[in-house]
Amino acid sequence: MKDFGARLASVWSELRPTTRGLVERALQTPSAPPTAKRNPGSANAPYDARADHELSRLLTALDERALETDASLETEKETELRHMADTCAVVLQEKTRSAEVFAQLVRRASDRRDYARIDALADLLAGFAPSEICELARSEDVIVRELANEALARCPVSLLSALLNDPVDAETARYALRRQVAEYESEEARRILNALDQEEL
Repeated sequence: MKDFGARLASVWSELRPTTRGLVERALQTPSAPPTAKRNPGSANAPYDARADHELSRLLTALDERALETDASLETEKETELRHMADTCAVVLQEKTRSAEVFAQLVRRASDRRDYARIDALADLLAGFAPSEICELARSEDVIVRELANEALARCPVSLLSALLNDPVDAETARYALRRQVAEYESEEARRILNALDQEEL
């Protein structure tokens, strides 16, 4: 990492050994295709929010270094740097359950017009907590917001109804229920919305 500058070396040195190992192992295996989905076993693996944060910082540092045009890196090193950044993004895609990191990955894919990657990321939302998806549905980023709203419109009504008493997520959940009525003609969602309207009256 020292070959790529002081900032990257510093971020790398601050990674815990377990987080560093995730990246090192990924770099030693063939690159995952853009449409790679979360491994079946990862849904049951304990979520490591700290590793998410560390990998997110590393990806930001790698991408920022790759965008620099100071010609301080040889072509071979530039290629290596971009490969490391893409590998870090794949590791994050595999592990994350964080709204913030998901948004970072979507923005990255959008900047690169990598629509296959965006589709793969959208599929991952099924494994996110409803509250995290609601946070994404309030994003200022149009693509992130639309992906989240689509995921919420496919959520079980029981999960959405559980959010209706949440002061932050209630309106987002109600919007998703309205979509389920309009687009999927869900009678269960209709009953819940009618009950809410009666309560408010």
